[in-house]
Amino acid sequence: MKAIRVHAFGDASQLLLEEVDTPHAGEGEVLVRVMAAGVNPVDTYIRSGQHSVRPQLPYTPGADGAGVVIQTGANVNKVKAGDRVSIAGSKTGTYAEVALCLETQVYRLPDRITFEQGAALGVPYVTAYRALHQLGRATAGQWVLVHGASGGVGTAAVQLAVAAGLNVIGTAGTDAGLALVRQQGALHAFNYHDPALAQHVLQLTGSRGADLLLEMLANENLAADFGMIAPHGRILVIGNRGTITINPREIMMKEAVVMGVFLFHATQAEKDEAHAALYQGLESGALRPVVGERFPLVDAPRAHSAVLANGVYGKIVLIP
Repeated sequence: MKAIRVHAFGDASQLLLEEVDTPHAGEGEVLVRVMAAGVNPVDTYIRSGQHSVRPQLPYTPGADGAGVVIQTGANVNKVKAGDRVSIAGSKTGTYAEVALCLETQVYRLPDRITFEQGAALGVPYVTAYRALHQLGRATAGQWVLVHGASGGVGTAAVQLAVAAGLNVIGTAGTDAGLALVRQQGALHAFNYHDPALAQHVLQLTGSRGADLLLEMLANENLAADFGMIAPHGRILVIGNRGTITINPREIMMKEAVVMGVFLFHATQAEKDEAHAALYQGLESGALRPVVGERFPLVDAPRAHSAVLANGVYGKIVLIP
């Protein structure tokens, strides 16, 4: 089978399409024919060697995907051959024609959801769910600001927040991104470059600020975020690409909480809870994964550049 392989940590040129042996499902394992693989920013950090997770070289990147079960090992009861599934983690990586997964890493995919949409679920939607509900403790009627709402996690967060009855403000960097944010159900959308952004947020929330703020680029925005949250507000840091200087007094004066969101710390029970909620939302139509750009597997280097570009639109997927 064909798969992307990384033999040395470095730039996107390290993503090489190669022929490798097809794995077989052992006990508790599931073999999936990958129809679409999701590309996430974290994939680029791991590939570059700048992430705390450093897989043994060589490796095949990718945790997200969707496809059809082609083989199950002993003691697998959750799925069977022929089932449509989404992939949220893989033993062999999803940037490949076939992926070997643990039974706990695959989830049934509703018939109404395409494989490309299914590839958008694992990291983006579970991260958004974890930020809003498991860590942010969101409740209906609260105000939430999704900072960077046009990307994969951002669109997921807007949809989940709307479905939970929150009042959503989203930001994006382009007119197309702002239109996308509104399409997902946000009440208001603003360009994150707007110097009056904080004023807009305060005006909409009766001068209180947002109860929750989901931050996708903390190294650029965190210092200004404190001016847009309510007393006792919670800032959930989902994305970061550098360092920033903040004034801790801003946290003190509002008794605010700044919390990191790191999906690797989620327990299996928390992941299962998230996927159960996502399945219901997908079935009802409340959740509609947005697919942005599509690339053939050989163009994985281009996909890694695209996922880090400003104004990224929806989920980027690879098609084996």
